[in-house]
Amino acid sequence: MDTEYKTVDSSKITISELMLPSHTNFSGKIHGGYILSLMDQIAFACGSKFSGNYCVTASVDTVNFLKPIEVGELVTMKASVNYVGNSSMVVGIRVEAENIQTGVIKHCNSSYFTMVAKDKAGMNVAVPGLILTTLKEVSRFQNALRQIALKKEKEYQKTIASFGSIETILKANNYKVKVDFEK
Repeated sequence: MDTEYKTVDSSKITISELMLPSHTNFSGKIHGGYILSLMDQIAFACGSKFSGNYCVTASVDTVNFLKPIEVGELVTMKASVNYVGNSSMVVGIRVEAENIQTGVIKHCNSSYFTMVAKDKAGMNVAVPGLILTTLKEVSRFQNALRQIALKKEKEYQKTIASFGSIETILKANNYKVKVDFEK
């Protein structure tokens, strides 16, 4: 069977939404959980558009909230497939907020969602190959390879890491922790 290939451009999705008071947290800024929900939606749309199948979120990497988002700002999210595996895709998402009165745009977040394509029976299904057409797309692909390698190294380190006994940790006095099993 020949592998089908699609361009990164064929995966691109952009959504915009005005931030309302109902989206705020207790400090009056837009709630991070609400932004994460929107990011998950655009990652689903991007992965599904590219693969032609229903997709589920397998993991979310590196969510750093760089700048707060205010009520009344227009949030725009841009997503594209940066990497494909057999049934998985790494979807890069950029979040920007625009003050619609001044036109000032700020970068608020970039994140990477790993989406897995599923068939109607819920089984993993192959995704198309990826055609890279710009140096930026090649750079994003290479970044995804680095992220995958770091994830694998982290999982490996979990299997071999040893931090010693709890007594050793407490004696080192490097951590802000107490152990009290009496309570």
